[in-house]
Amino acid sequence: MNLLNIIKEIETVDPEFNERISPRRAAIKNITSFGSKIAIAALPMAFATLFKKAYGQQSTADVNAVLNFALTLEYLESEFYAAGTNSTRSALFTTQGQSTAAASALLRIAGDENAHVAFLKSVLGTAAIAKPAFDFTAKGTFPTVFTNYDTFLAVAQAFEDTGVRAYKGQAPSLVGNKVVLTAALNLHSVEARHASHLRQMRRGRATSIAASAMKPWITGTNDTGIGTSVDAIYAGENNVSQSGVTITSIMGVGGNISTNAATEAFDEPLTKAAVLAIVTPFLA
Repeated sequence: MNLLNIIKEIETVDPEFNERISPRRAAIKNITSFGSKIAIAALPMAFATLFKKAYGQQSTADVNAVLNFALTLEYLESEFYAAGTNSTRSALFTTQGQSTAAASALLRIAGDENAHVAFLKSVLGTAAIAKPAFDFTAKGTFPTVFTNYDTFLAVAQAFEDTGVRAYKGQAPSLVGNKVVLTAALNLHSVEARHASHLRQMRRGRATSIAASAMKPWITGTNDTGIGTSVDAIYAGENNVSQSGVTITSIMGVGGNISTNAATEAFDEPLTKAAVLAIVTPFLA
């Protein structure tokens, strides 16, 4: 087996392979110069590792595409909370029962989203996309989003739940870049905390049947209680099978695990296409 000849064969098919593999070529030459049987036996494993490293690196364009996708969502949330927490709207929402603690929580969430935008823009540099214009009424679907406190909270929950599932959906695309993947997972967990807190805020107000039944976590395909136009946010959340295991067939306390418990114990990702379909109505 002549590994250098194999590499030449590959280079005729993939001209970029040489760039990916250099300077590892010298390492291969050193490996092939060993005379021991142990070294020869290790060659297949060494070569497999080499391929994994050579092709495991993602292009900058691929990583930037994922980060700009995340930046779009963070722009959306940042602008939404900025609009909903200004002095005029805070005063309006206060007359509708917004507490001081709730106002502080929303300001904290707004600060987090601003930090997320700043972070993503700093990582992307000149590759960062410009902030788009938004229509938070979703083309008139939610005309009272900034005049009715409960509608505002419901839309906020919709955005946060979408963000959580969106980050989860993009994680596999960042496996080749552990630094970026770690940062994305850090953002993901904060979005999940936002979503949970907003759900608790809505449950505490209990101004509707949907709000009074709200839990800090997603149960099946339950929606925000603001109409079918955002039900796509929870598509697939009724999944009860994980890695080929049907969760409801597992014995729990007092019998098999229920469907509700099975869906609450696992969160599902959303594809990029699904997220864009949800977000598009909010783009001006």
